Amino acid sequence: MKAISLVVCFIFLGFIMACEEKEQDKKSLEVEVFETSASGNKLTKRTQFEPLDTTATIVLKPEKEFQTITGFGGAFTESSAYLLNRLSKENRDKILKAYFSREGANYSLTRTHMNSCDFSLNQYSYTPVEDDMELDHFTIEEDKDDLIPMIKDAMTISEEGFKIFASPWTAAPWMKDNNHWVGGKLLPKYYDTWALFFSKYIDSYEAEGIPIWGFTVENEPHGNGNNWESMHFTPQEMTDFVQYHLGPKLEADGYGDKVILGYDQNRAGLKEWVDVMYATEESSKYFDGTAIHWYESTYEVFPEALQYAHQKAPNKFLIETEGCVDSEVPKWQDDAWYWKKEATDWGWDWAAEDEKYLHPKYAPVNRYARDIIGCLNNWVDGWVDWNMVLDKQGGPNWFENWCVAPVIVDPDADEVYFTPLYYVMAHFSKYIRPEAKVIGIANTDESLLVTAAKNPSGNIAVVIFNEGNDGKSFELKVDDRSIIININPQAIQTIVVPINKSLTK
Repeated sequence: MKAISLVVCFIFLGFIMACEEKEQDKKSLEVEVFETSASGNKLTKRTQFEPLDTTATIVLKPEKEFQTITGFGGAFTESSAYLLNRLSKENRDKILKAYFSREGANYSLTRTHMNSCDFSLNQYSYTPVEDDMELDHFTIEEDKDDLIPMIKDAMTISEEGFKIFASPWTAAPWMKDNNHWVGGKLLPKYYDTWALFFSKYIDSYEAEGIPIWGFTVENEPHGNGNNWESMHFTPQEMTDFVQYHLGPKLEADGYGDKVILGYDQNRAGLKEWVDVMYATEESSKYFDGTAIHWYESTYEVFPEALQYAHQKAPNKFLIETEGCVDSEVPKWQDDAWYWKKEATDWGWDWAAEDEKYLHPKYAPVNRYARDIIGCLNNWVDGWVDWNMVLDKQGGPNWFENWCVAPVIVDPDADEVYFTPLYYVMAHFSKYIRPEAKVIGIANTDESLLVTAAKNPSGNIAVVIFNEGNDGKSFELKVDDRSIIININPQAIQTIVVPINKSLTK
């Protein structure tokens, strides 16, 4: 009888120990947590967490996959390249490594301009000779002092490489109906010449050792209020140009693999454009995707427009190709400003009365984090910032169209300021890599903005933004494992879940 009791006791103890092991196993999700916060964290690794009174639940659903990530990054502009050349080699290298090394933000998708733009030192064209229909005098000489060296140095630093797409702001005035840098339309007689321009650009840049991944057809085809370089297209005009001129020309010249992105302006106009671009198999043949900007609002993501654009062309790219805090002189060495709702944008002063509600003052950090998370949760597969580097004035800019960049420099004093925006960009670009799959999530706290992606290397990157003034606690779950994490007030976190290690035990 005593022996039977001992056996029963051992069985009972074994059951208790097994339950405890199972419970411990359930809580053994292994993660790395990196946080940037208004309190001073800058991609700081956090390891100690205390659950708060109220704990939300965030469930990862890696089996539910959405779009494939193309990349994250910023734009090579003449202004940024010029400033880098004015810095010491030490600081120039420091900035480029911060953007392109694995230890830094590890940018994977970038943009540059063809001909000049507002963030050039002056207005110029690669086609300076009028009526040069065959572009015999095409030259990228203007780019060789600043822009091309910046791109090539970034390529040297980047171990994994990055994609580059190029965007024209305008053709040379002699190709346009108003003979002016600003506004006007491309004359139909120059459509073939303008298509040749893209092919010549590939030839010239690849001769410099810079591969071109693709193009947007025209930066901001609606124009920009008749301010700086621009050239107008209607949806039908752009579609016709791509269908009958640009696409066939690139294909004929052996560049049929280059990506062509249509539109390239604010999201509110998406429906009108994708309805025309993707109206038929013939009209959509040469379009590889749609490019969008964020300037329609300081806070609104326009999820319905993004969903519509995806549904219209579910197998094509949907890439945010430009965003910045515009109409602002950046604050120097003042991290707190970037977390405060003090920044305005063009619409604060200039938007129509019935659209001013879209342009309230909004914190720069909040704007970036909210928009990128919102984009990823609505089928956008790439997100590209505007200038990588600007000076304390928000330039140089020939039009004096001052803006903010993630990195601000004082070339006279040879000083560099990494604003909080740099760290926000890195929360995505460093940890969500090309070919990652955005995955499903369930979140019980709507005040926490959350997105997640499964990387090809074998981990899940979860990005969480707490815009509020109170710290939050949440339980992060995947399969049968979980962990309690808390996030500071006004903070963004990237949580790296090594799924091969944690989820296969």
